[in-house]
Amino acid sequence: MNRVFVRSSTLTLTFGALAALIPAMAAATPSSTAWTPMAPDIQSYGVGHWGVDNYFTVFRKGEDGGGSFPTDAGFTLGVLPGDKLKLEVGVDLVEASDYPAYFNAKLGYTEGGLFDGAPALQLGIANVGTKSGVTNQNLVYLVVGKTIPHFGRLSVAPYRGNPEVLVDPKGEKESTGVMVAFDRGFHPVQGSEGAFNRFVLAADFASGNNALGGGALVLNCYFTPNVSLLAGPVWFNEEAINGKMKWTIQLDINRLWFGGK
Repeated sequence: MNRVFVRSSTLTLTFGALAALIPAMAAATPSSTAWTPMAPDIQSYGVGHWGVDNYFTVFRKGEDGGGSFPTDAGFTLGVLPGDKLKLEVGVDLVEASDYPAYFNAKLGYTEGGLFDGAPALQLGIANVGTKSGVTNQNLVYLVVGKTIPHFGRLSVAPYRGNPEVLVDPKGEKESTGVMVAFDRGFHPVQGSEGAFNRFVLAADFASGNNALGGGALVLNCYFTPNVSLLAGPVWFNEEAINGKMKWTIQLDINRLWFGGK
C-alpha cells in the first residue's frame, strides 16, 4: 500500500480548475496504509515495491463533486543493507498532471529492530514535488508503531509540511497535524512462498483542514505474500480542496531486485 495529495498556495480556483493544475492526489508514497503515508513498515534491502493507486467517484456528476484524482504509479526500494536499521527511497508519477514527479524516503526501525520488544520508530519525508509553492508539500513525519496482541498494529505520527502549500480553503497556513493508522490481518493461509494473511483490514487518518486531511477504511486482499489489491472509501476533512468522498483501488507488488540469497 502506498500514497497522499493537492496543494496550492491559493485556493481561489474552483476544484475542477485546481485539479487541472495540480493532482488532487499528488503524493510520493512510501510504505503506507491507504490515504496517508503512514505504516510501521520499511522496505527491506533490495526489495522493490510497485504500486498503482486510483481514486474515483461512482454515480456522481462533475458539478456535484464527481471526478477522479490522477493515477499515482510509484516505485519504492529498500537501499540499506541489514535487518535492523532500514532505509527506503521512492518516486511517484502522478498522471495526468502538469508536475507529475514526487519523491519520498523513510529511515528507521521496524518493530523489534531497535531492541527486543521495541516499537517501530521511523523518520519519513513524502510529497516532495518539483514545483515550488505548488507541489512541494515536503511532508516530514515521525512514526511510532506497535503491534497490540489480539487487536492489531497501531501507529501514530506527528507531521509538518510546507506552510506555503499546506493551507486551508481560505489560503491560511495549515501545515501541522497528526496521522494515525491501524491494520489487522486475518484468515491465515499457507502458500508456496510461506504463510501469510489472506485479508488485512486497514484504516488511516490525518488531521488538518488541508489537502492531507482525511482518512480511509479499506480491505486488502493478498493473492500471494507479495501481490495484493485493496479497495475502500476515502473521505476528506475539506471538500473545498479534495472534493467529496471517493473510492480507492490500489494494486501493490513487491519483488526482490538484489541483495537476496
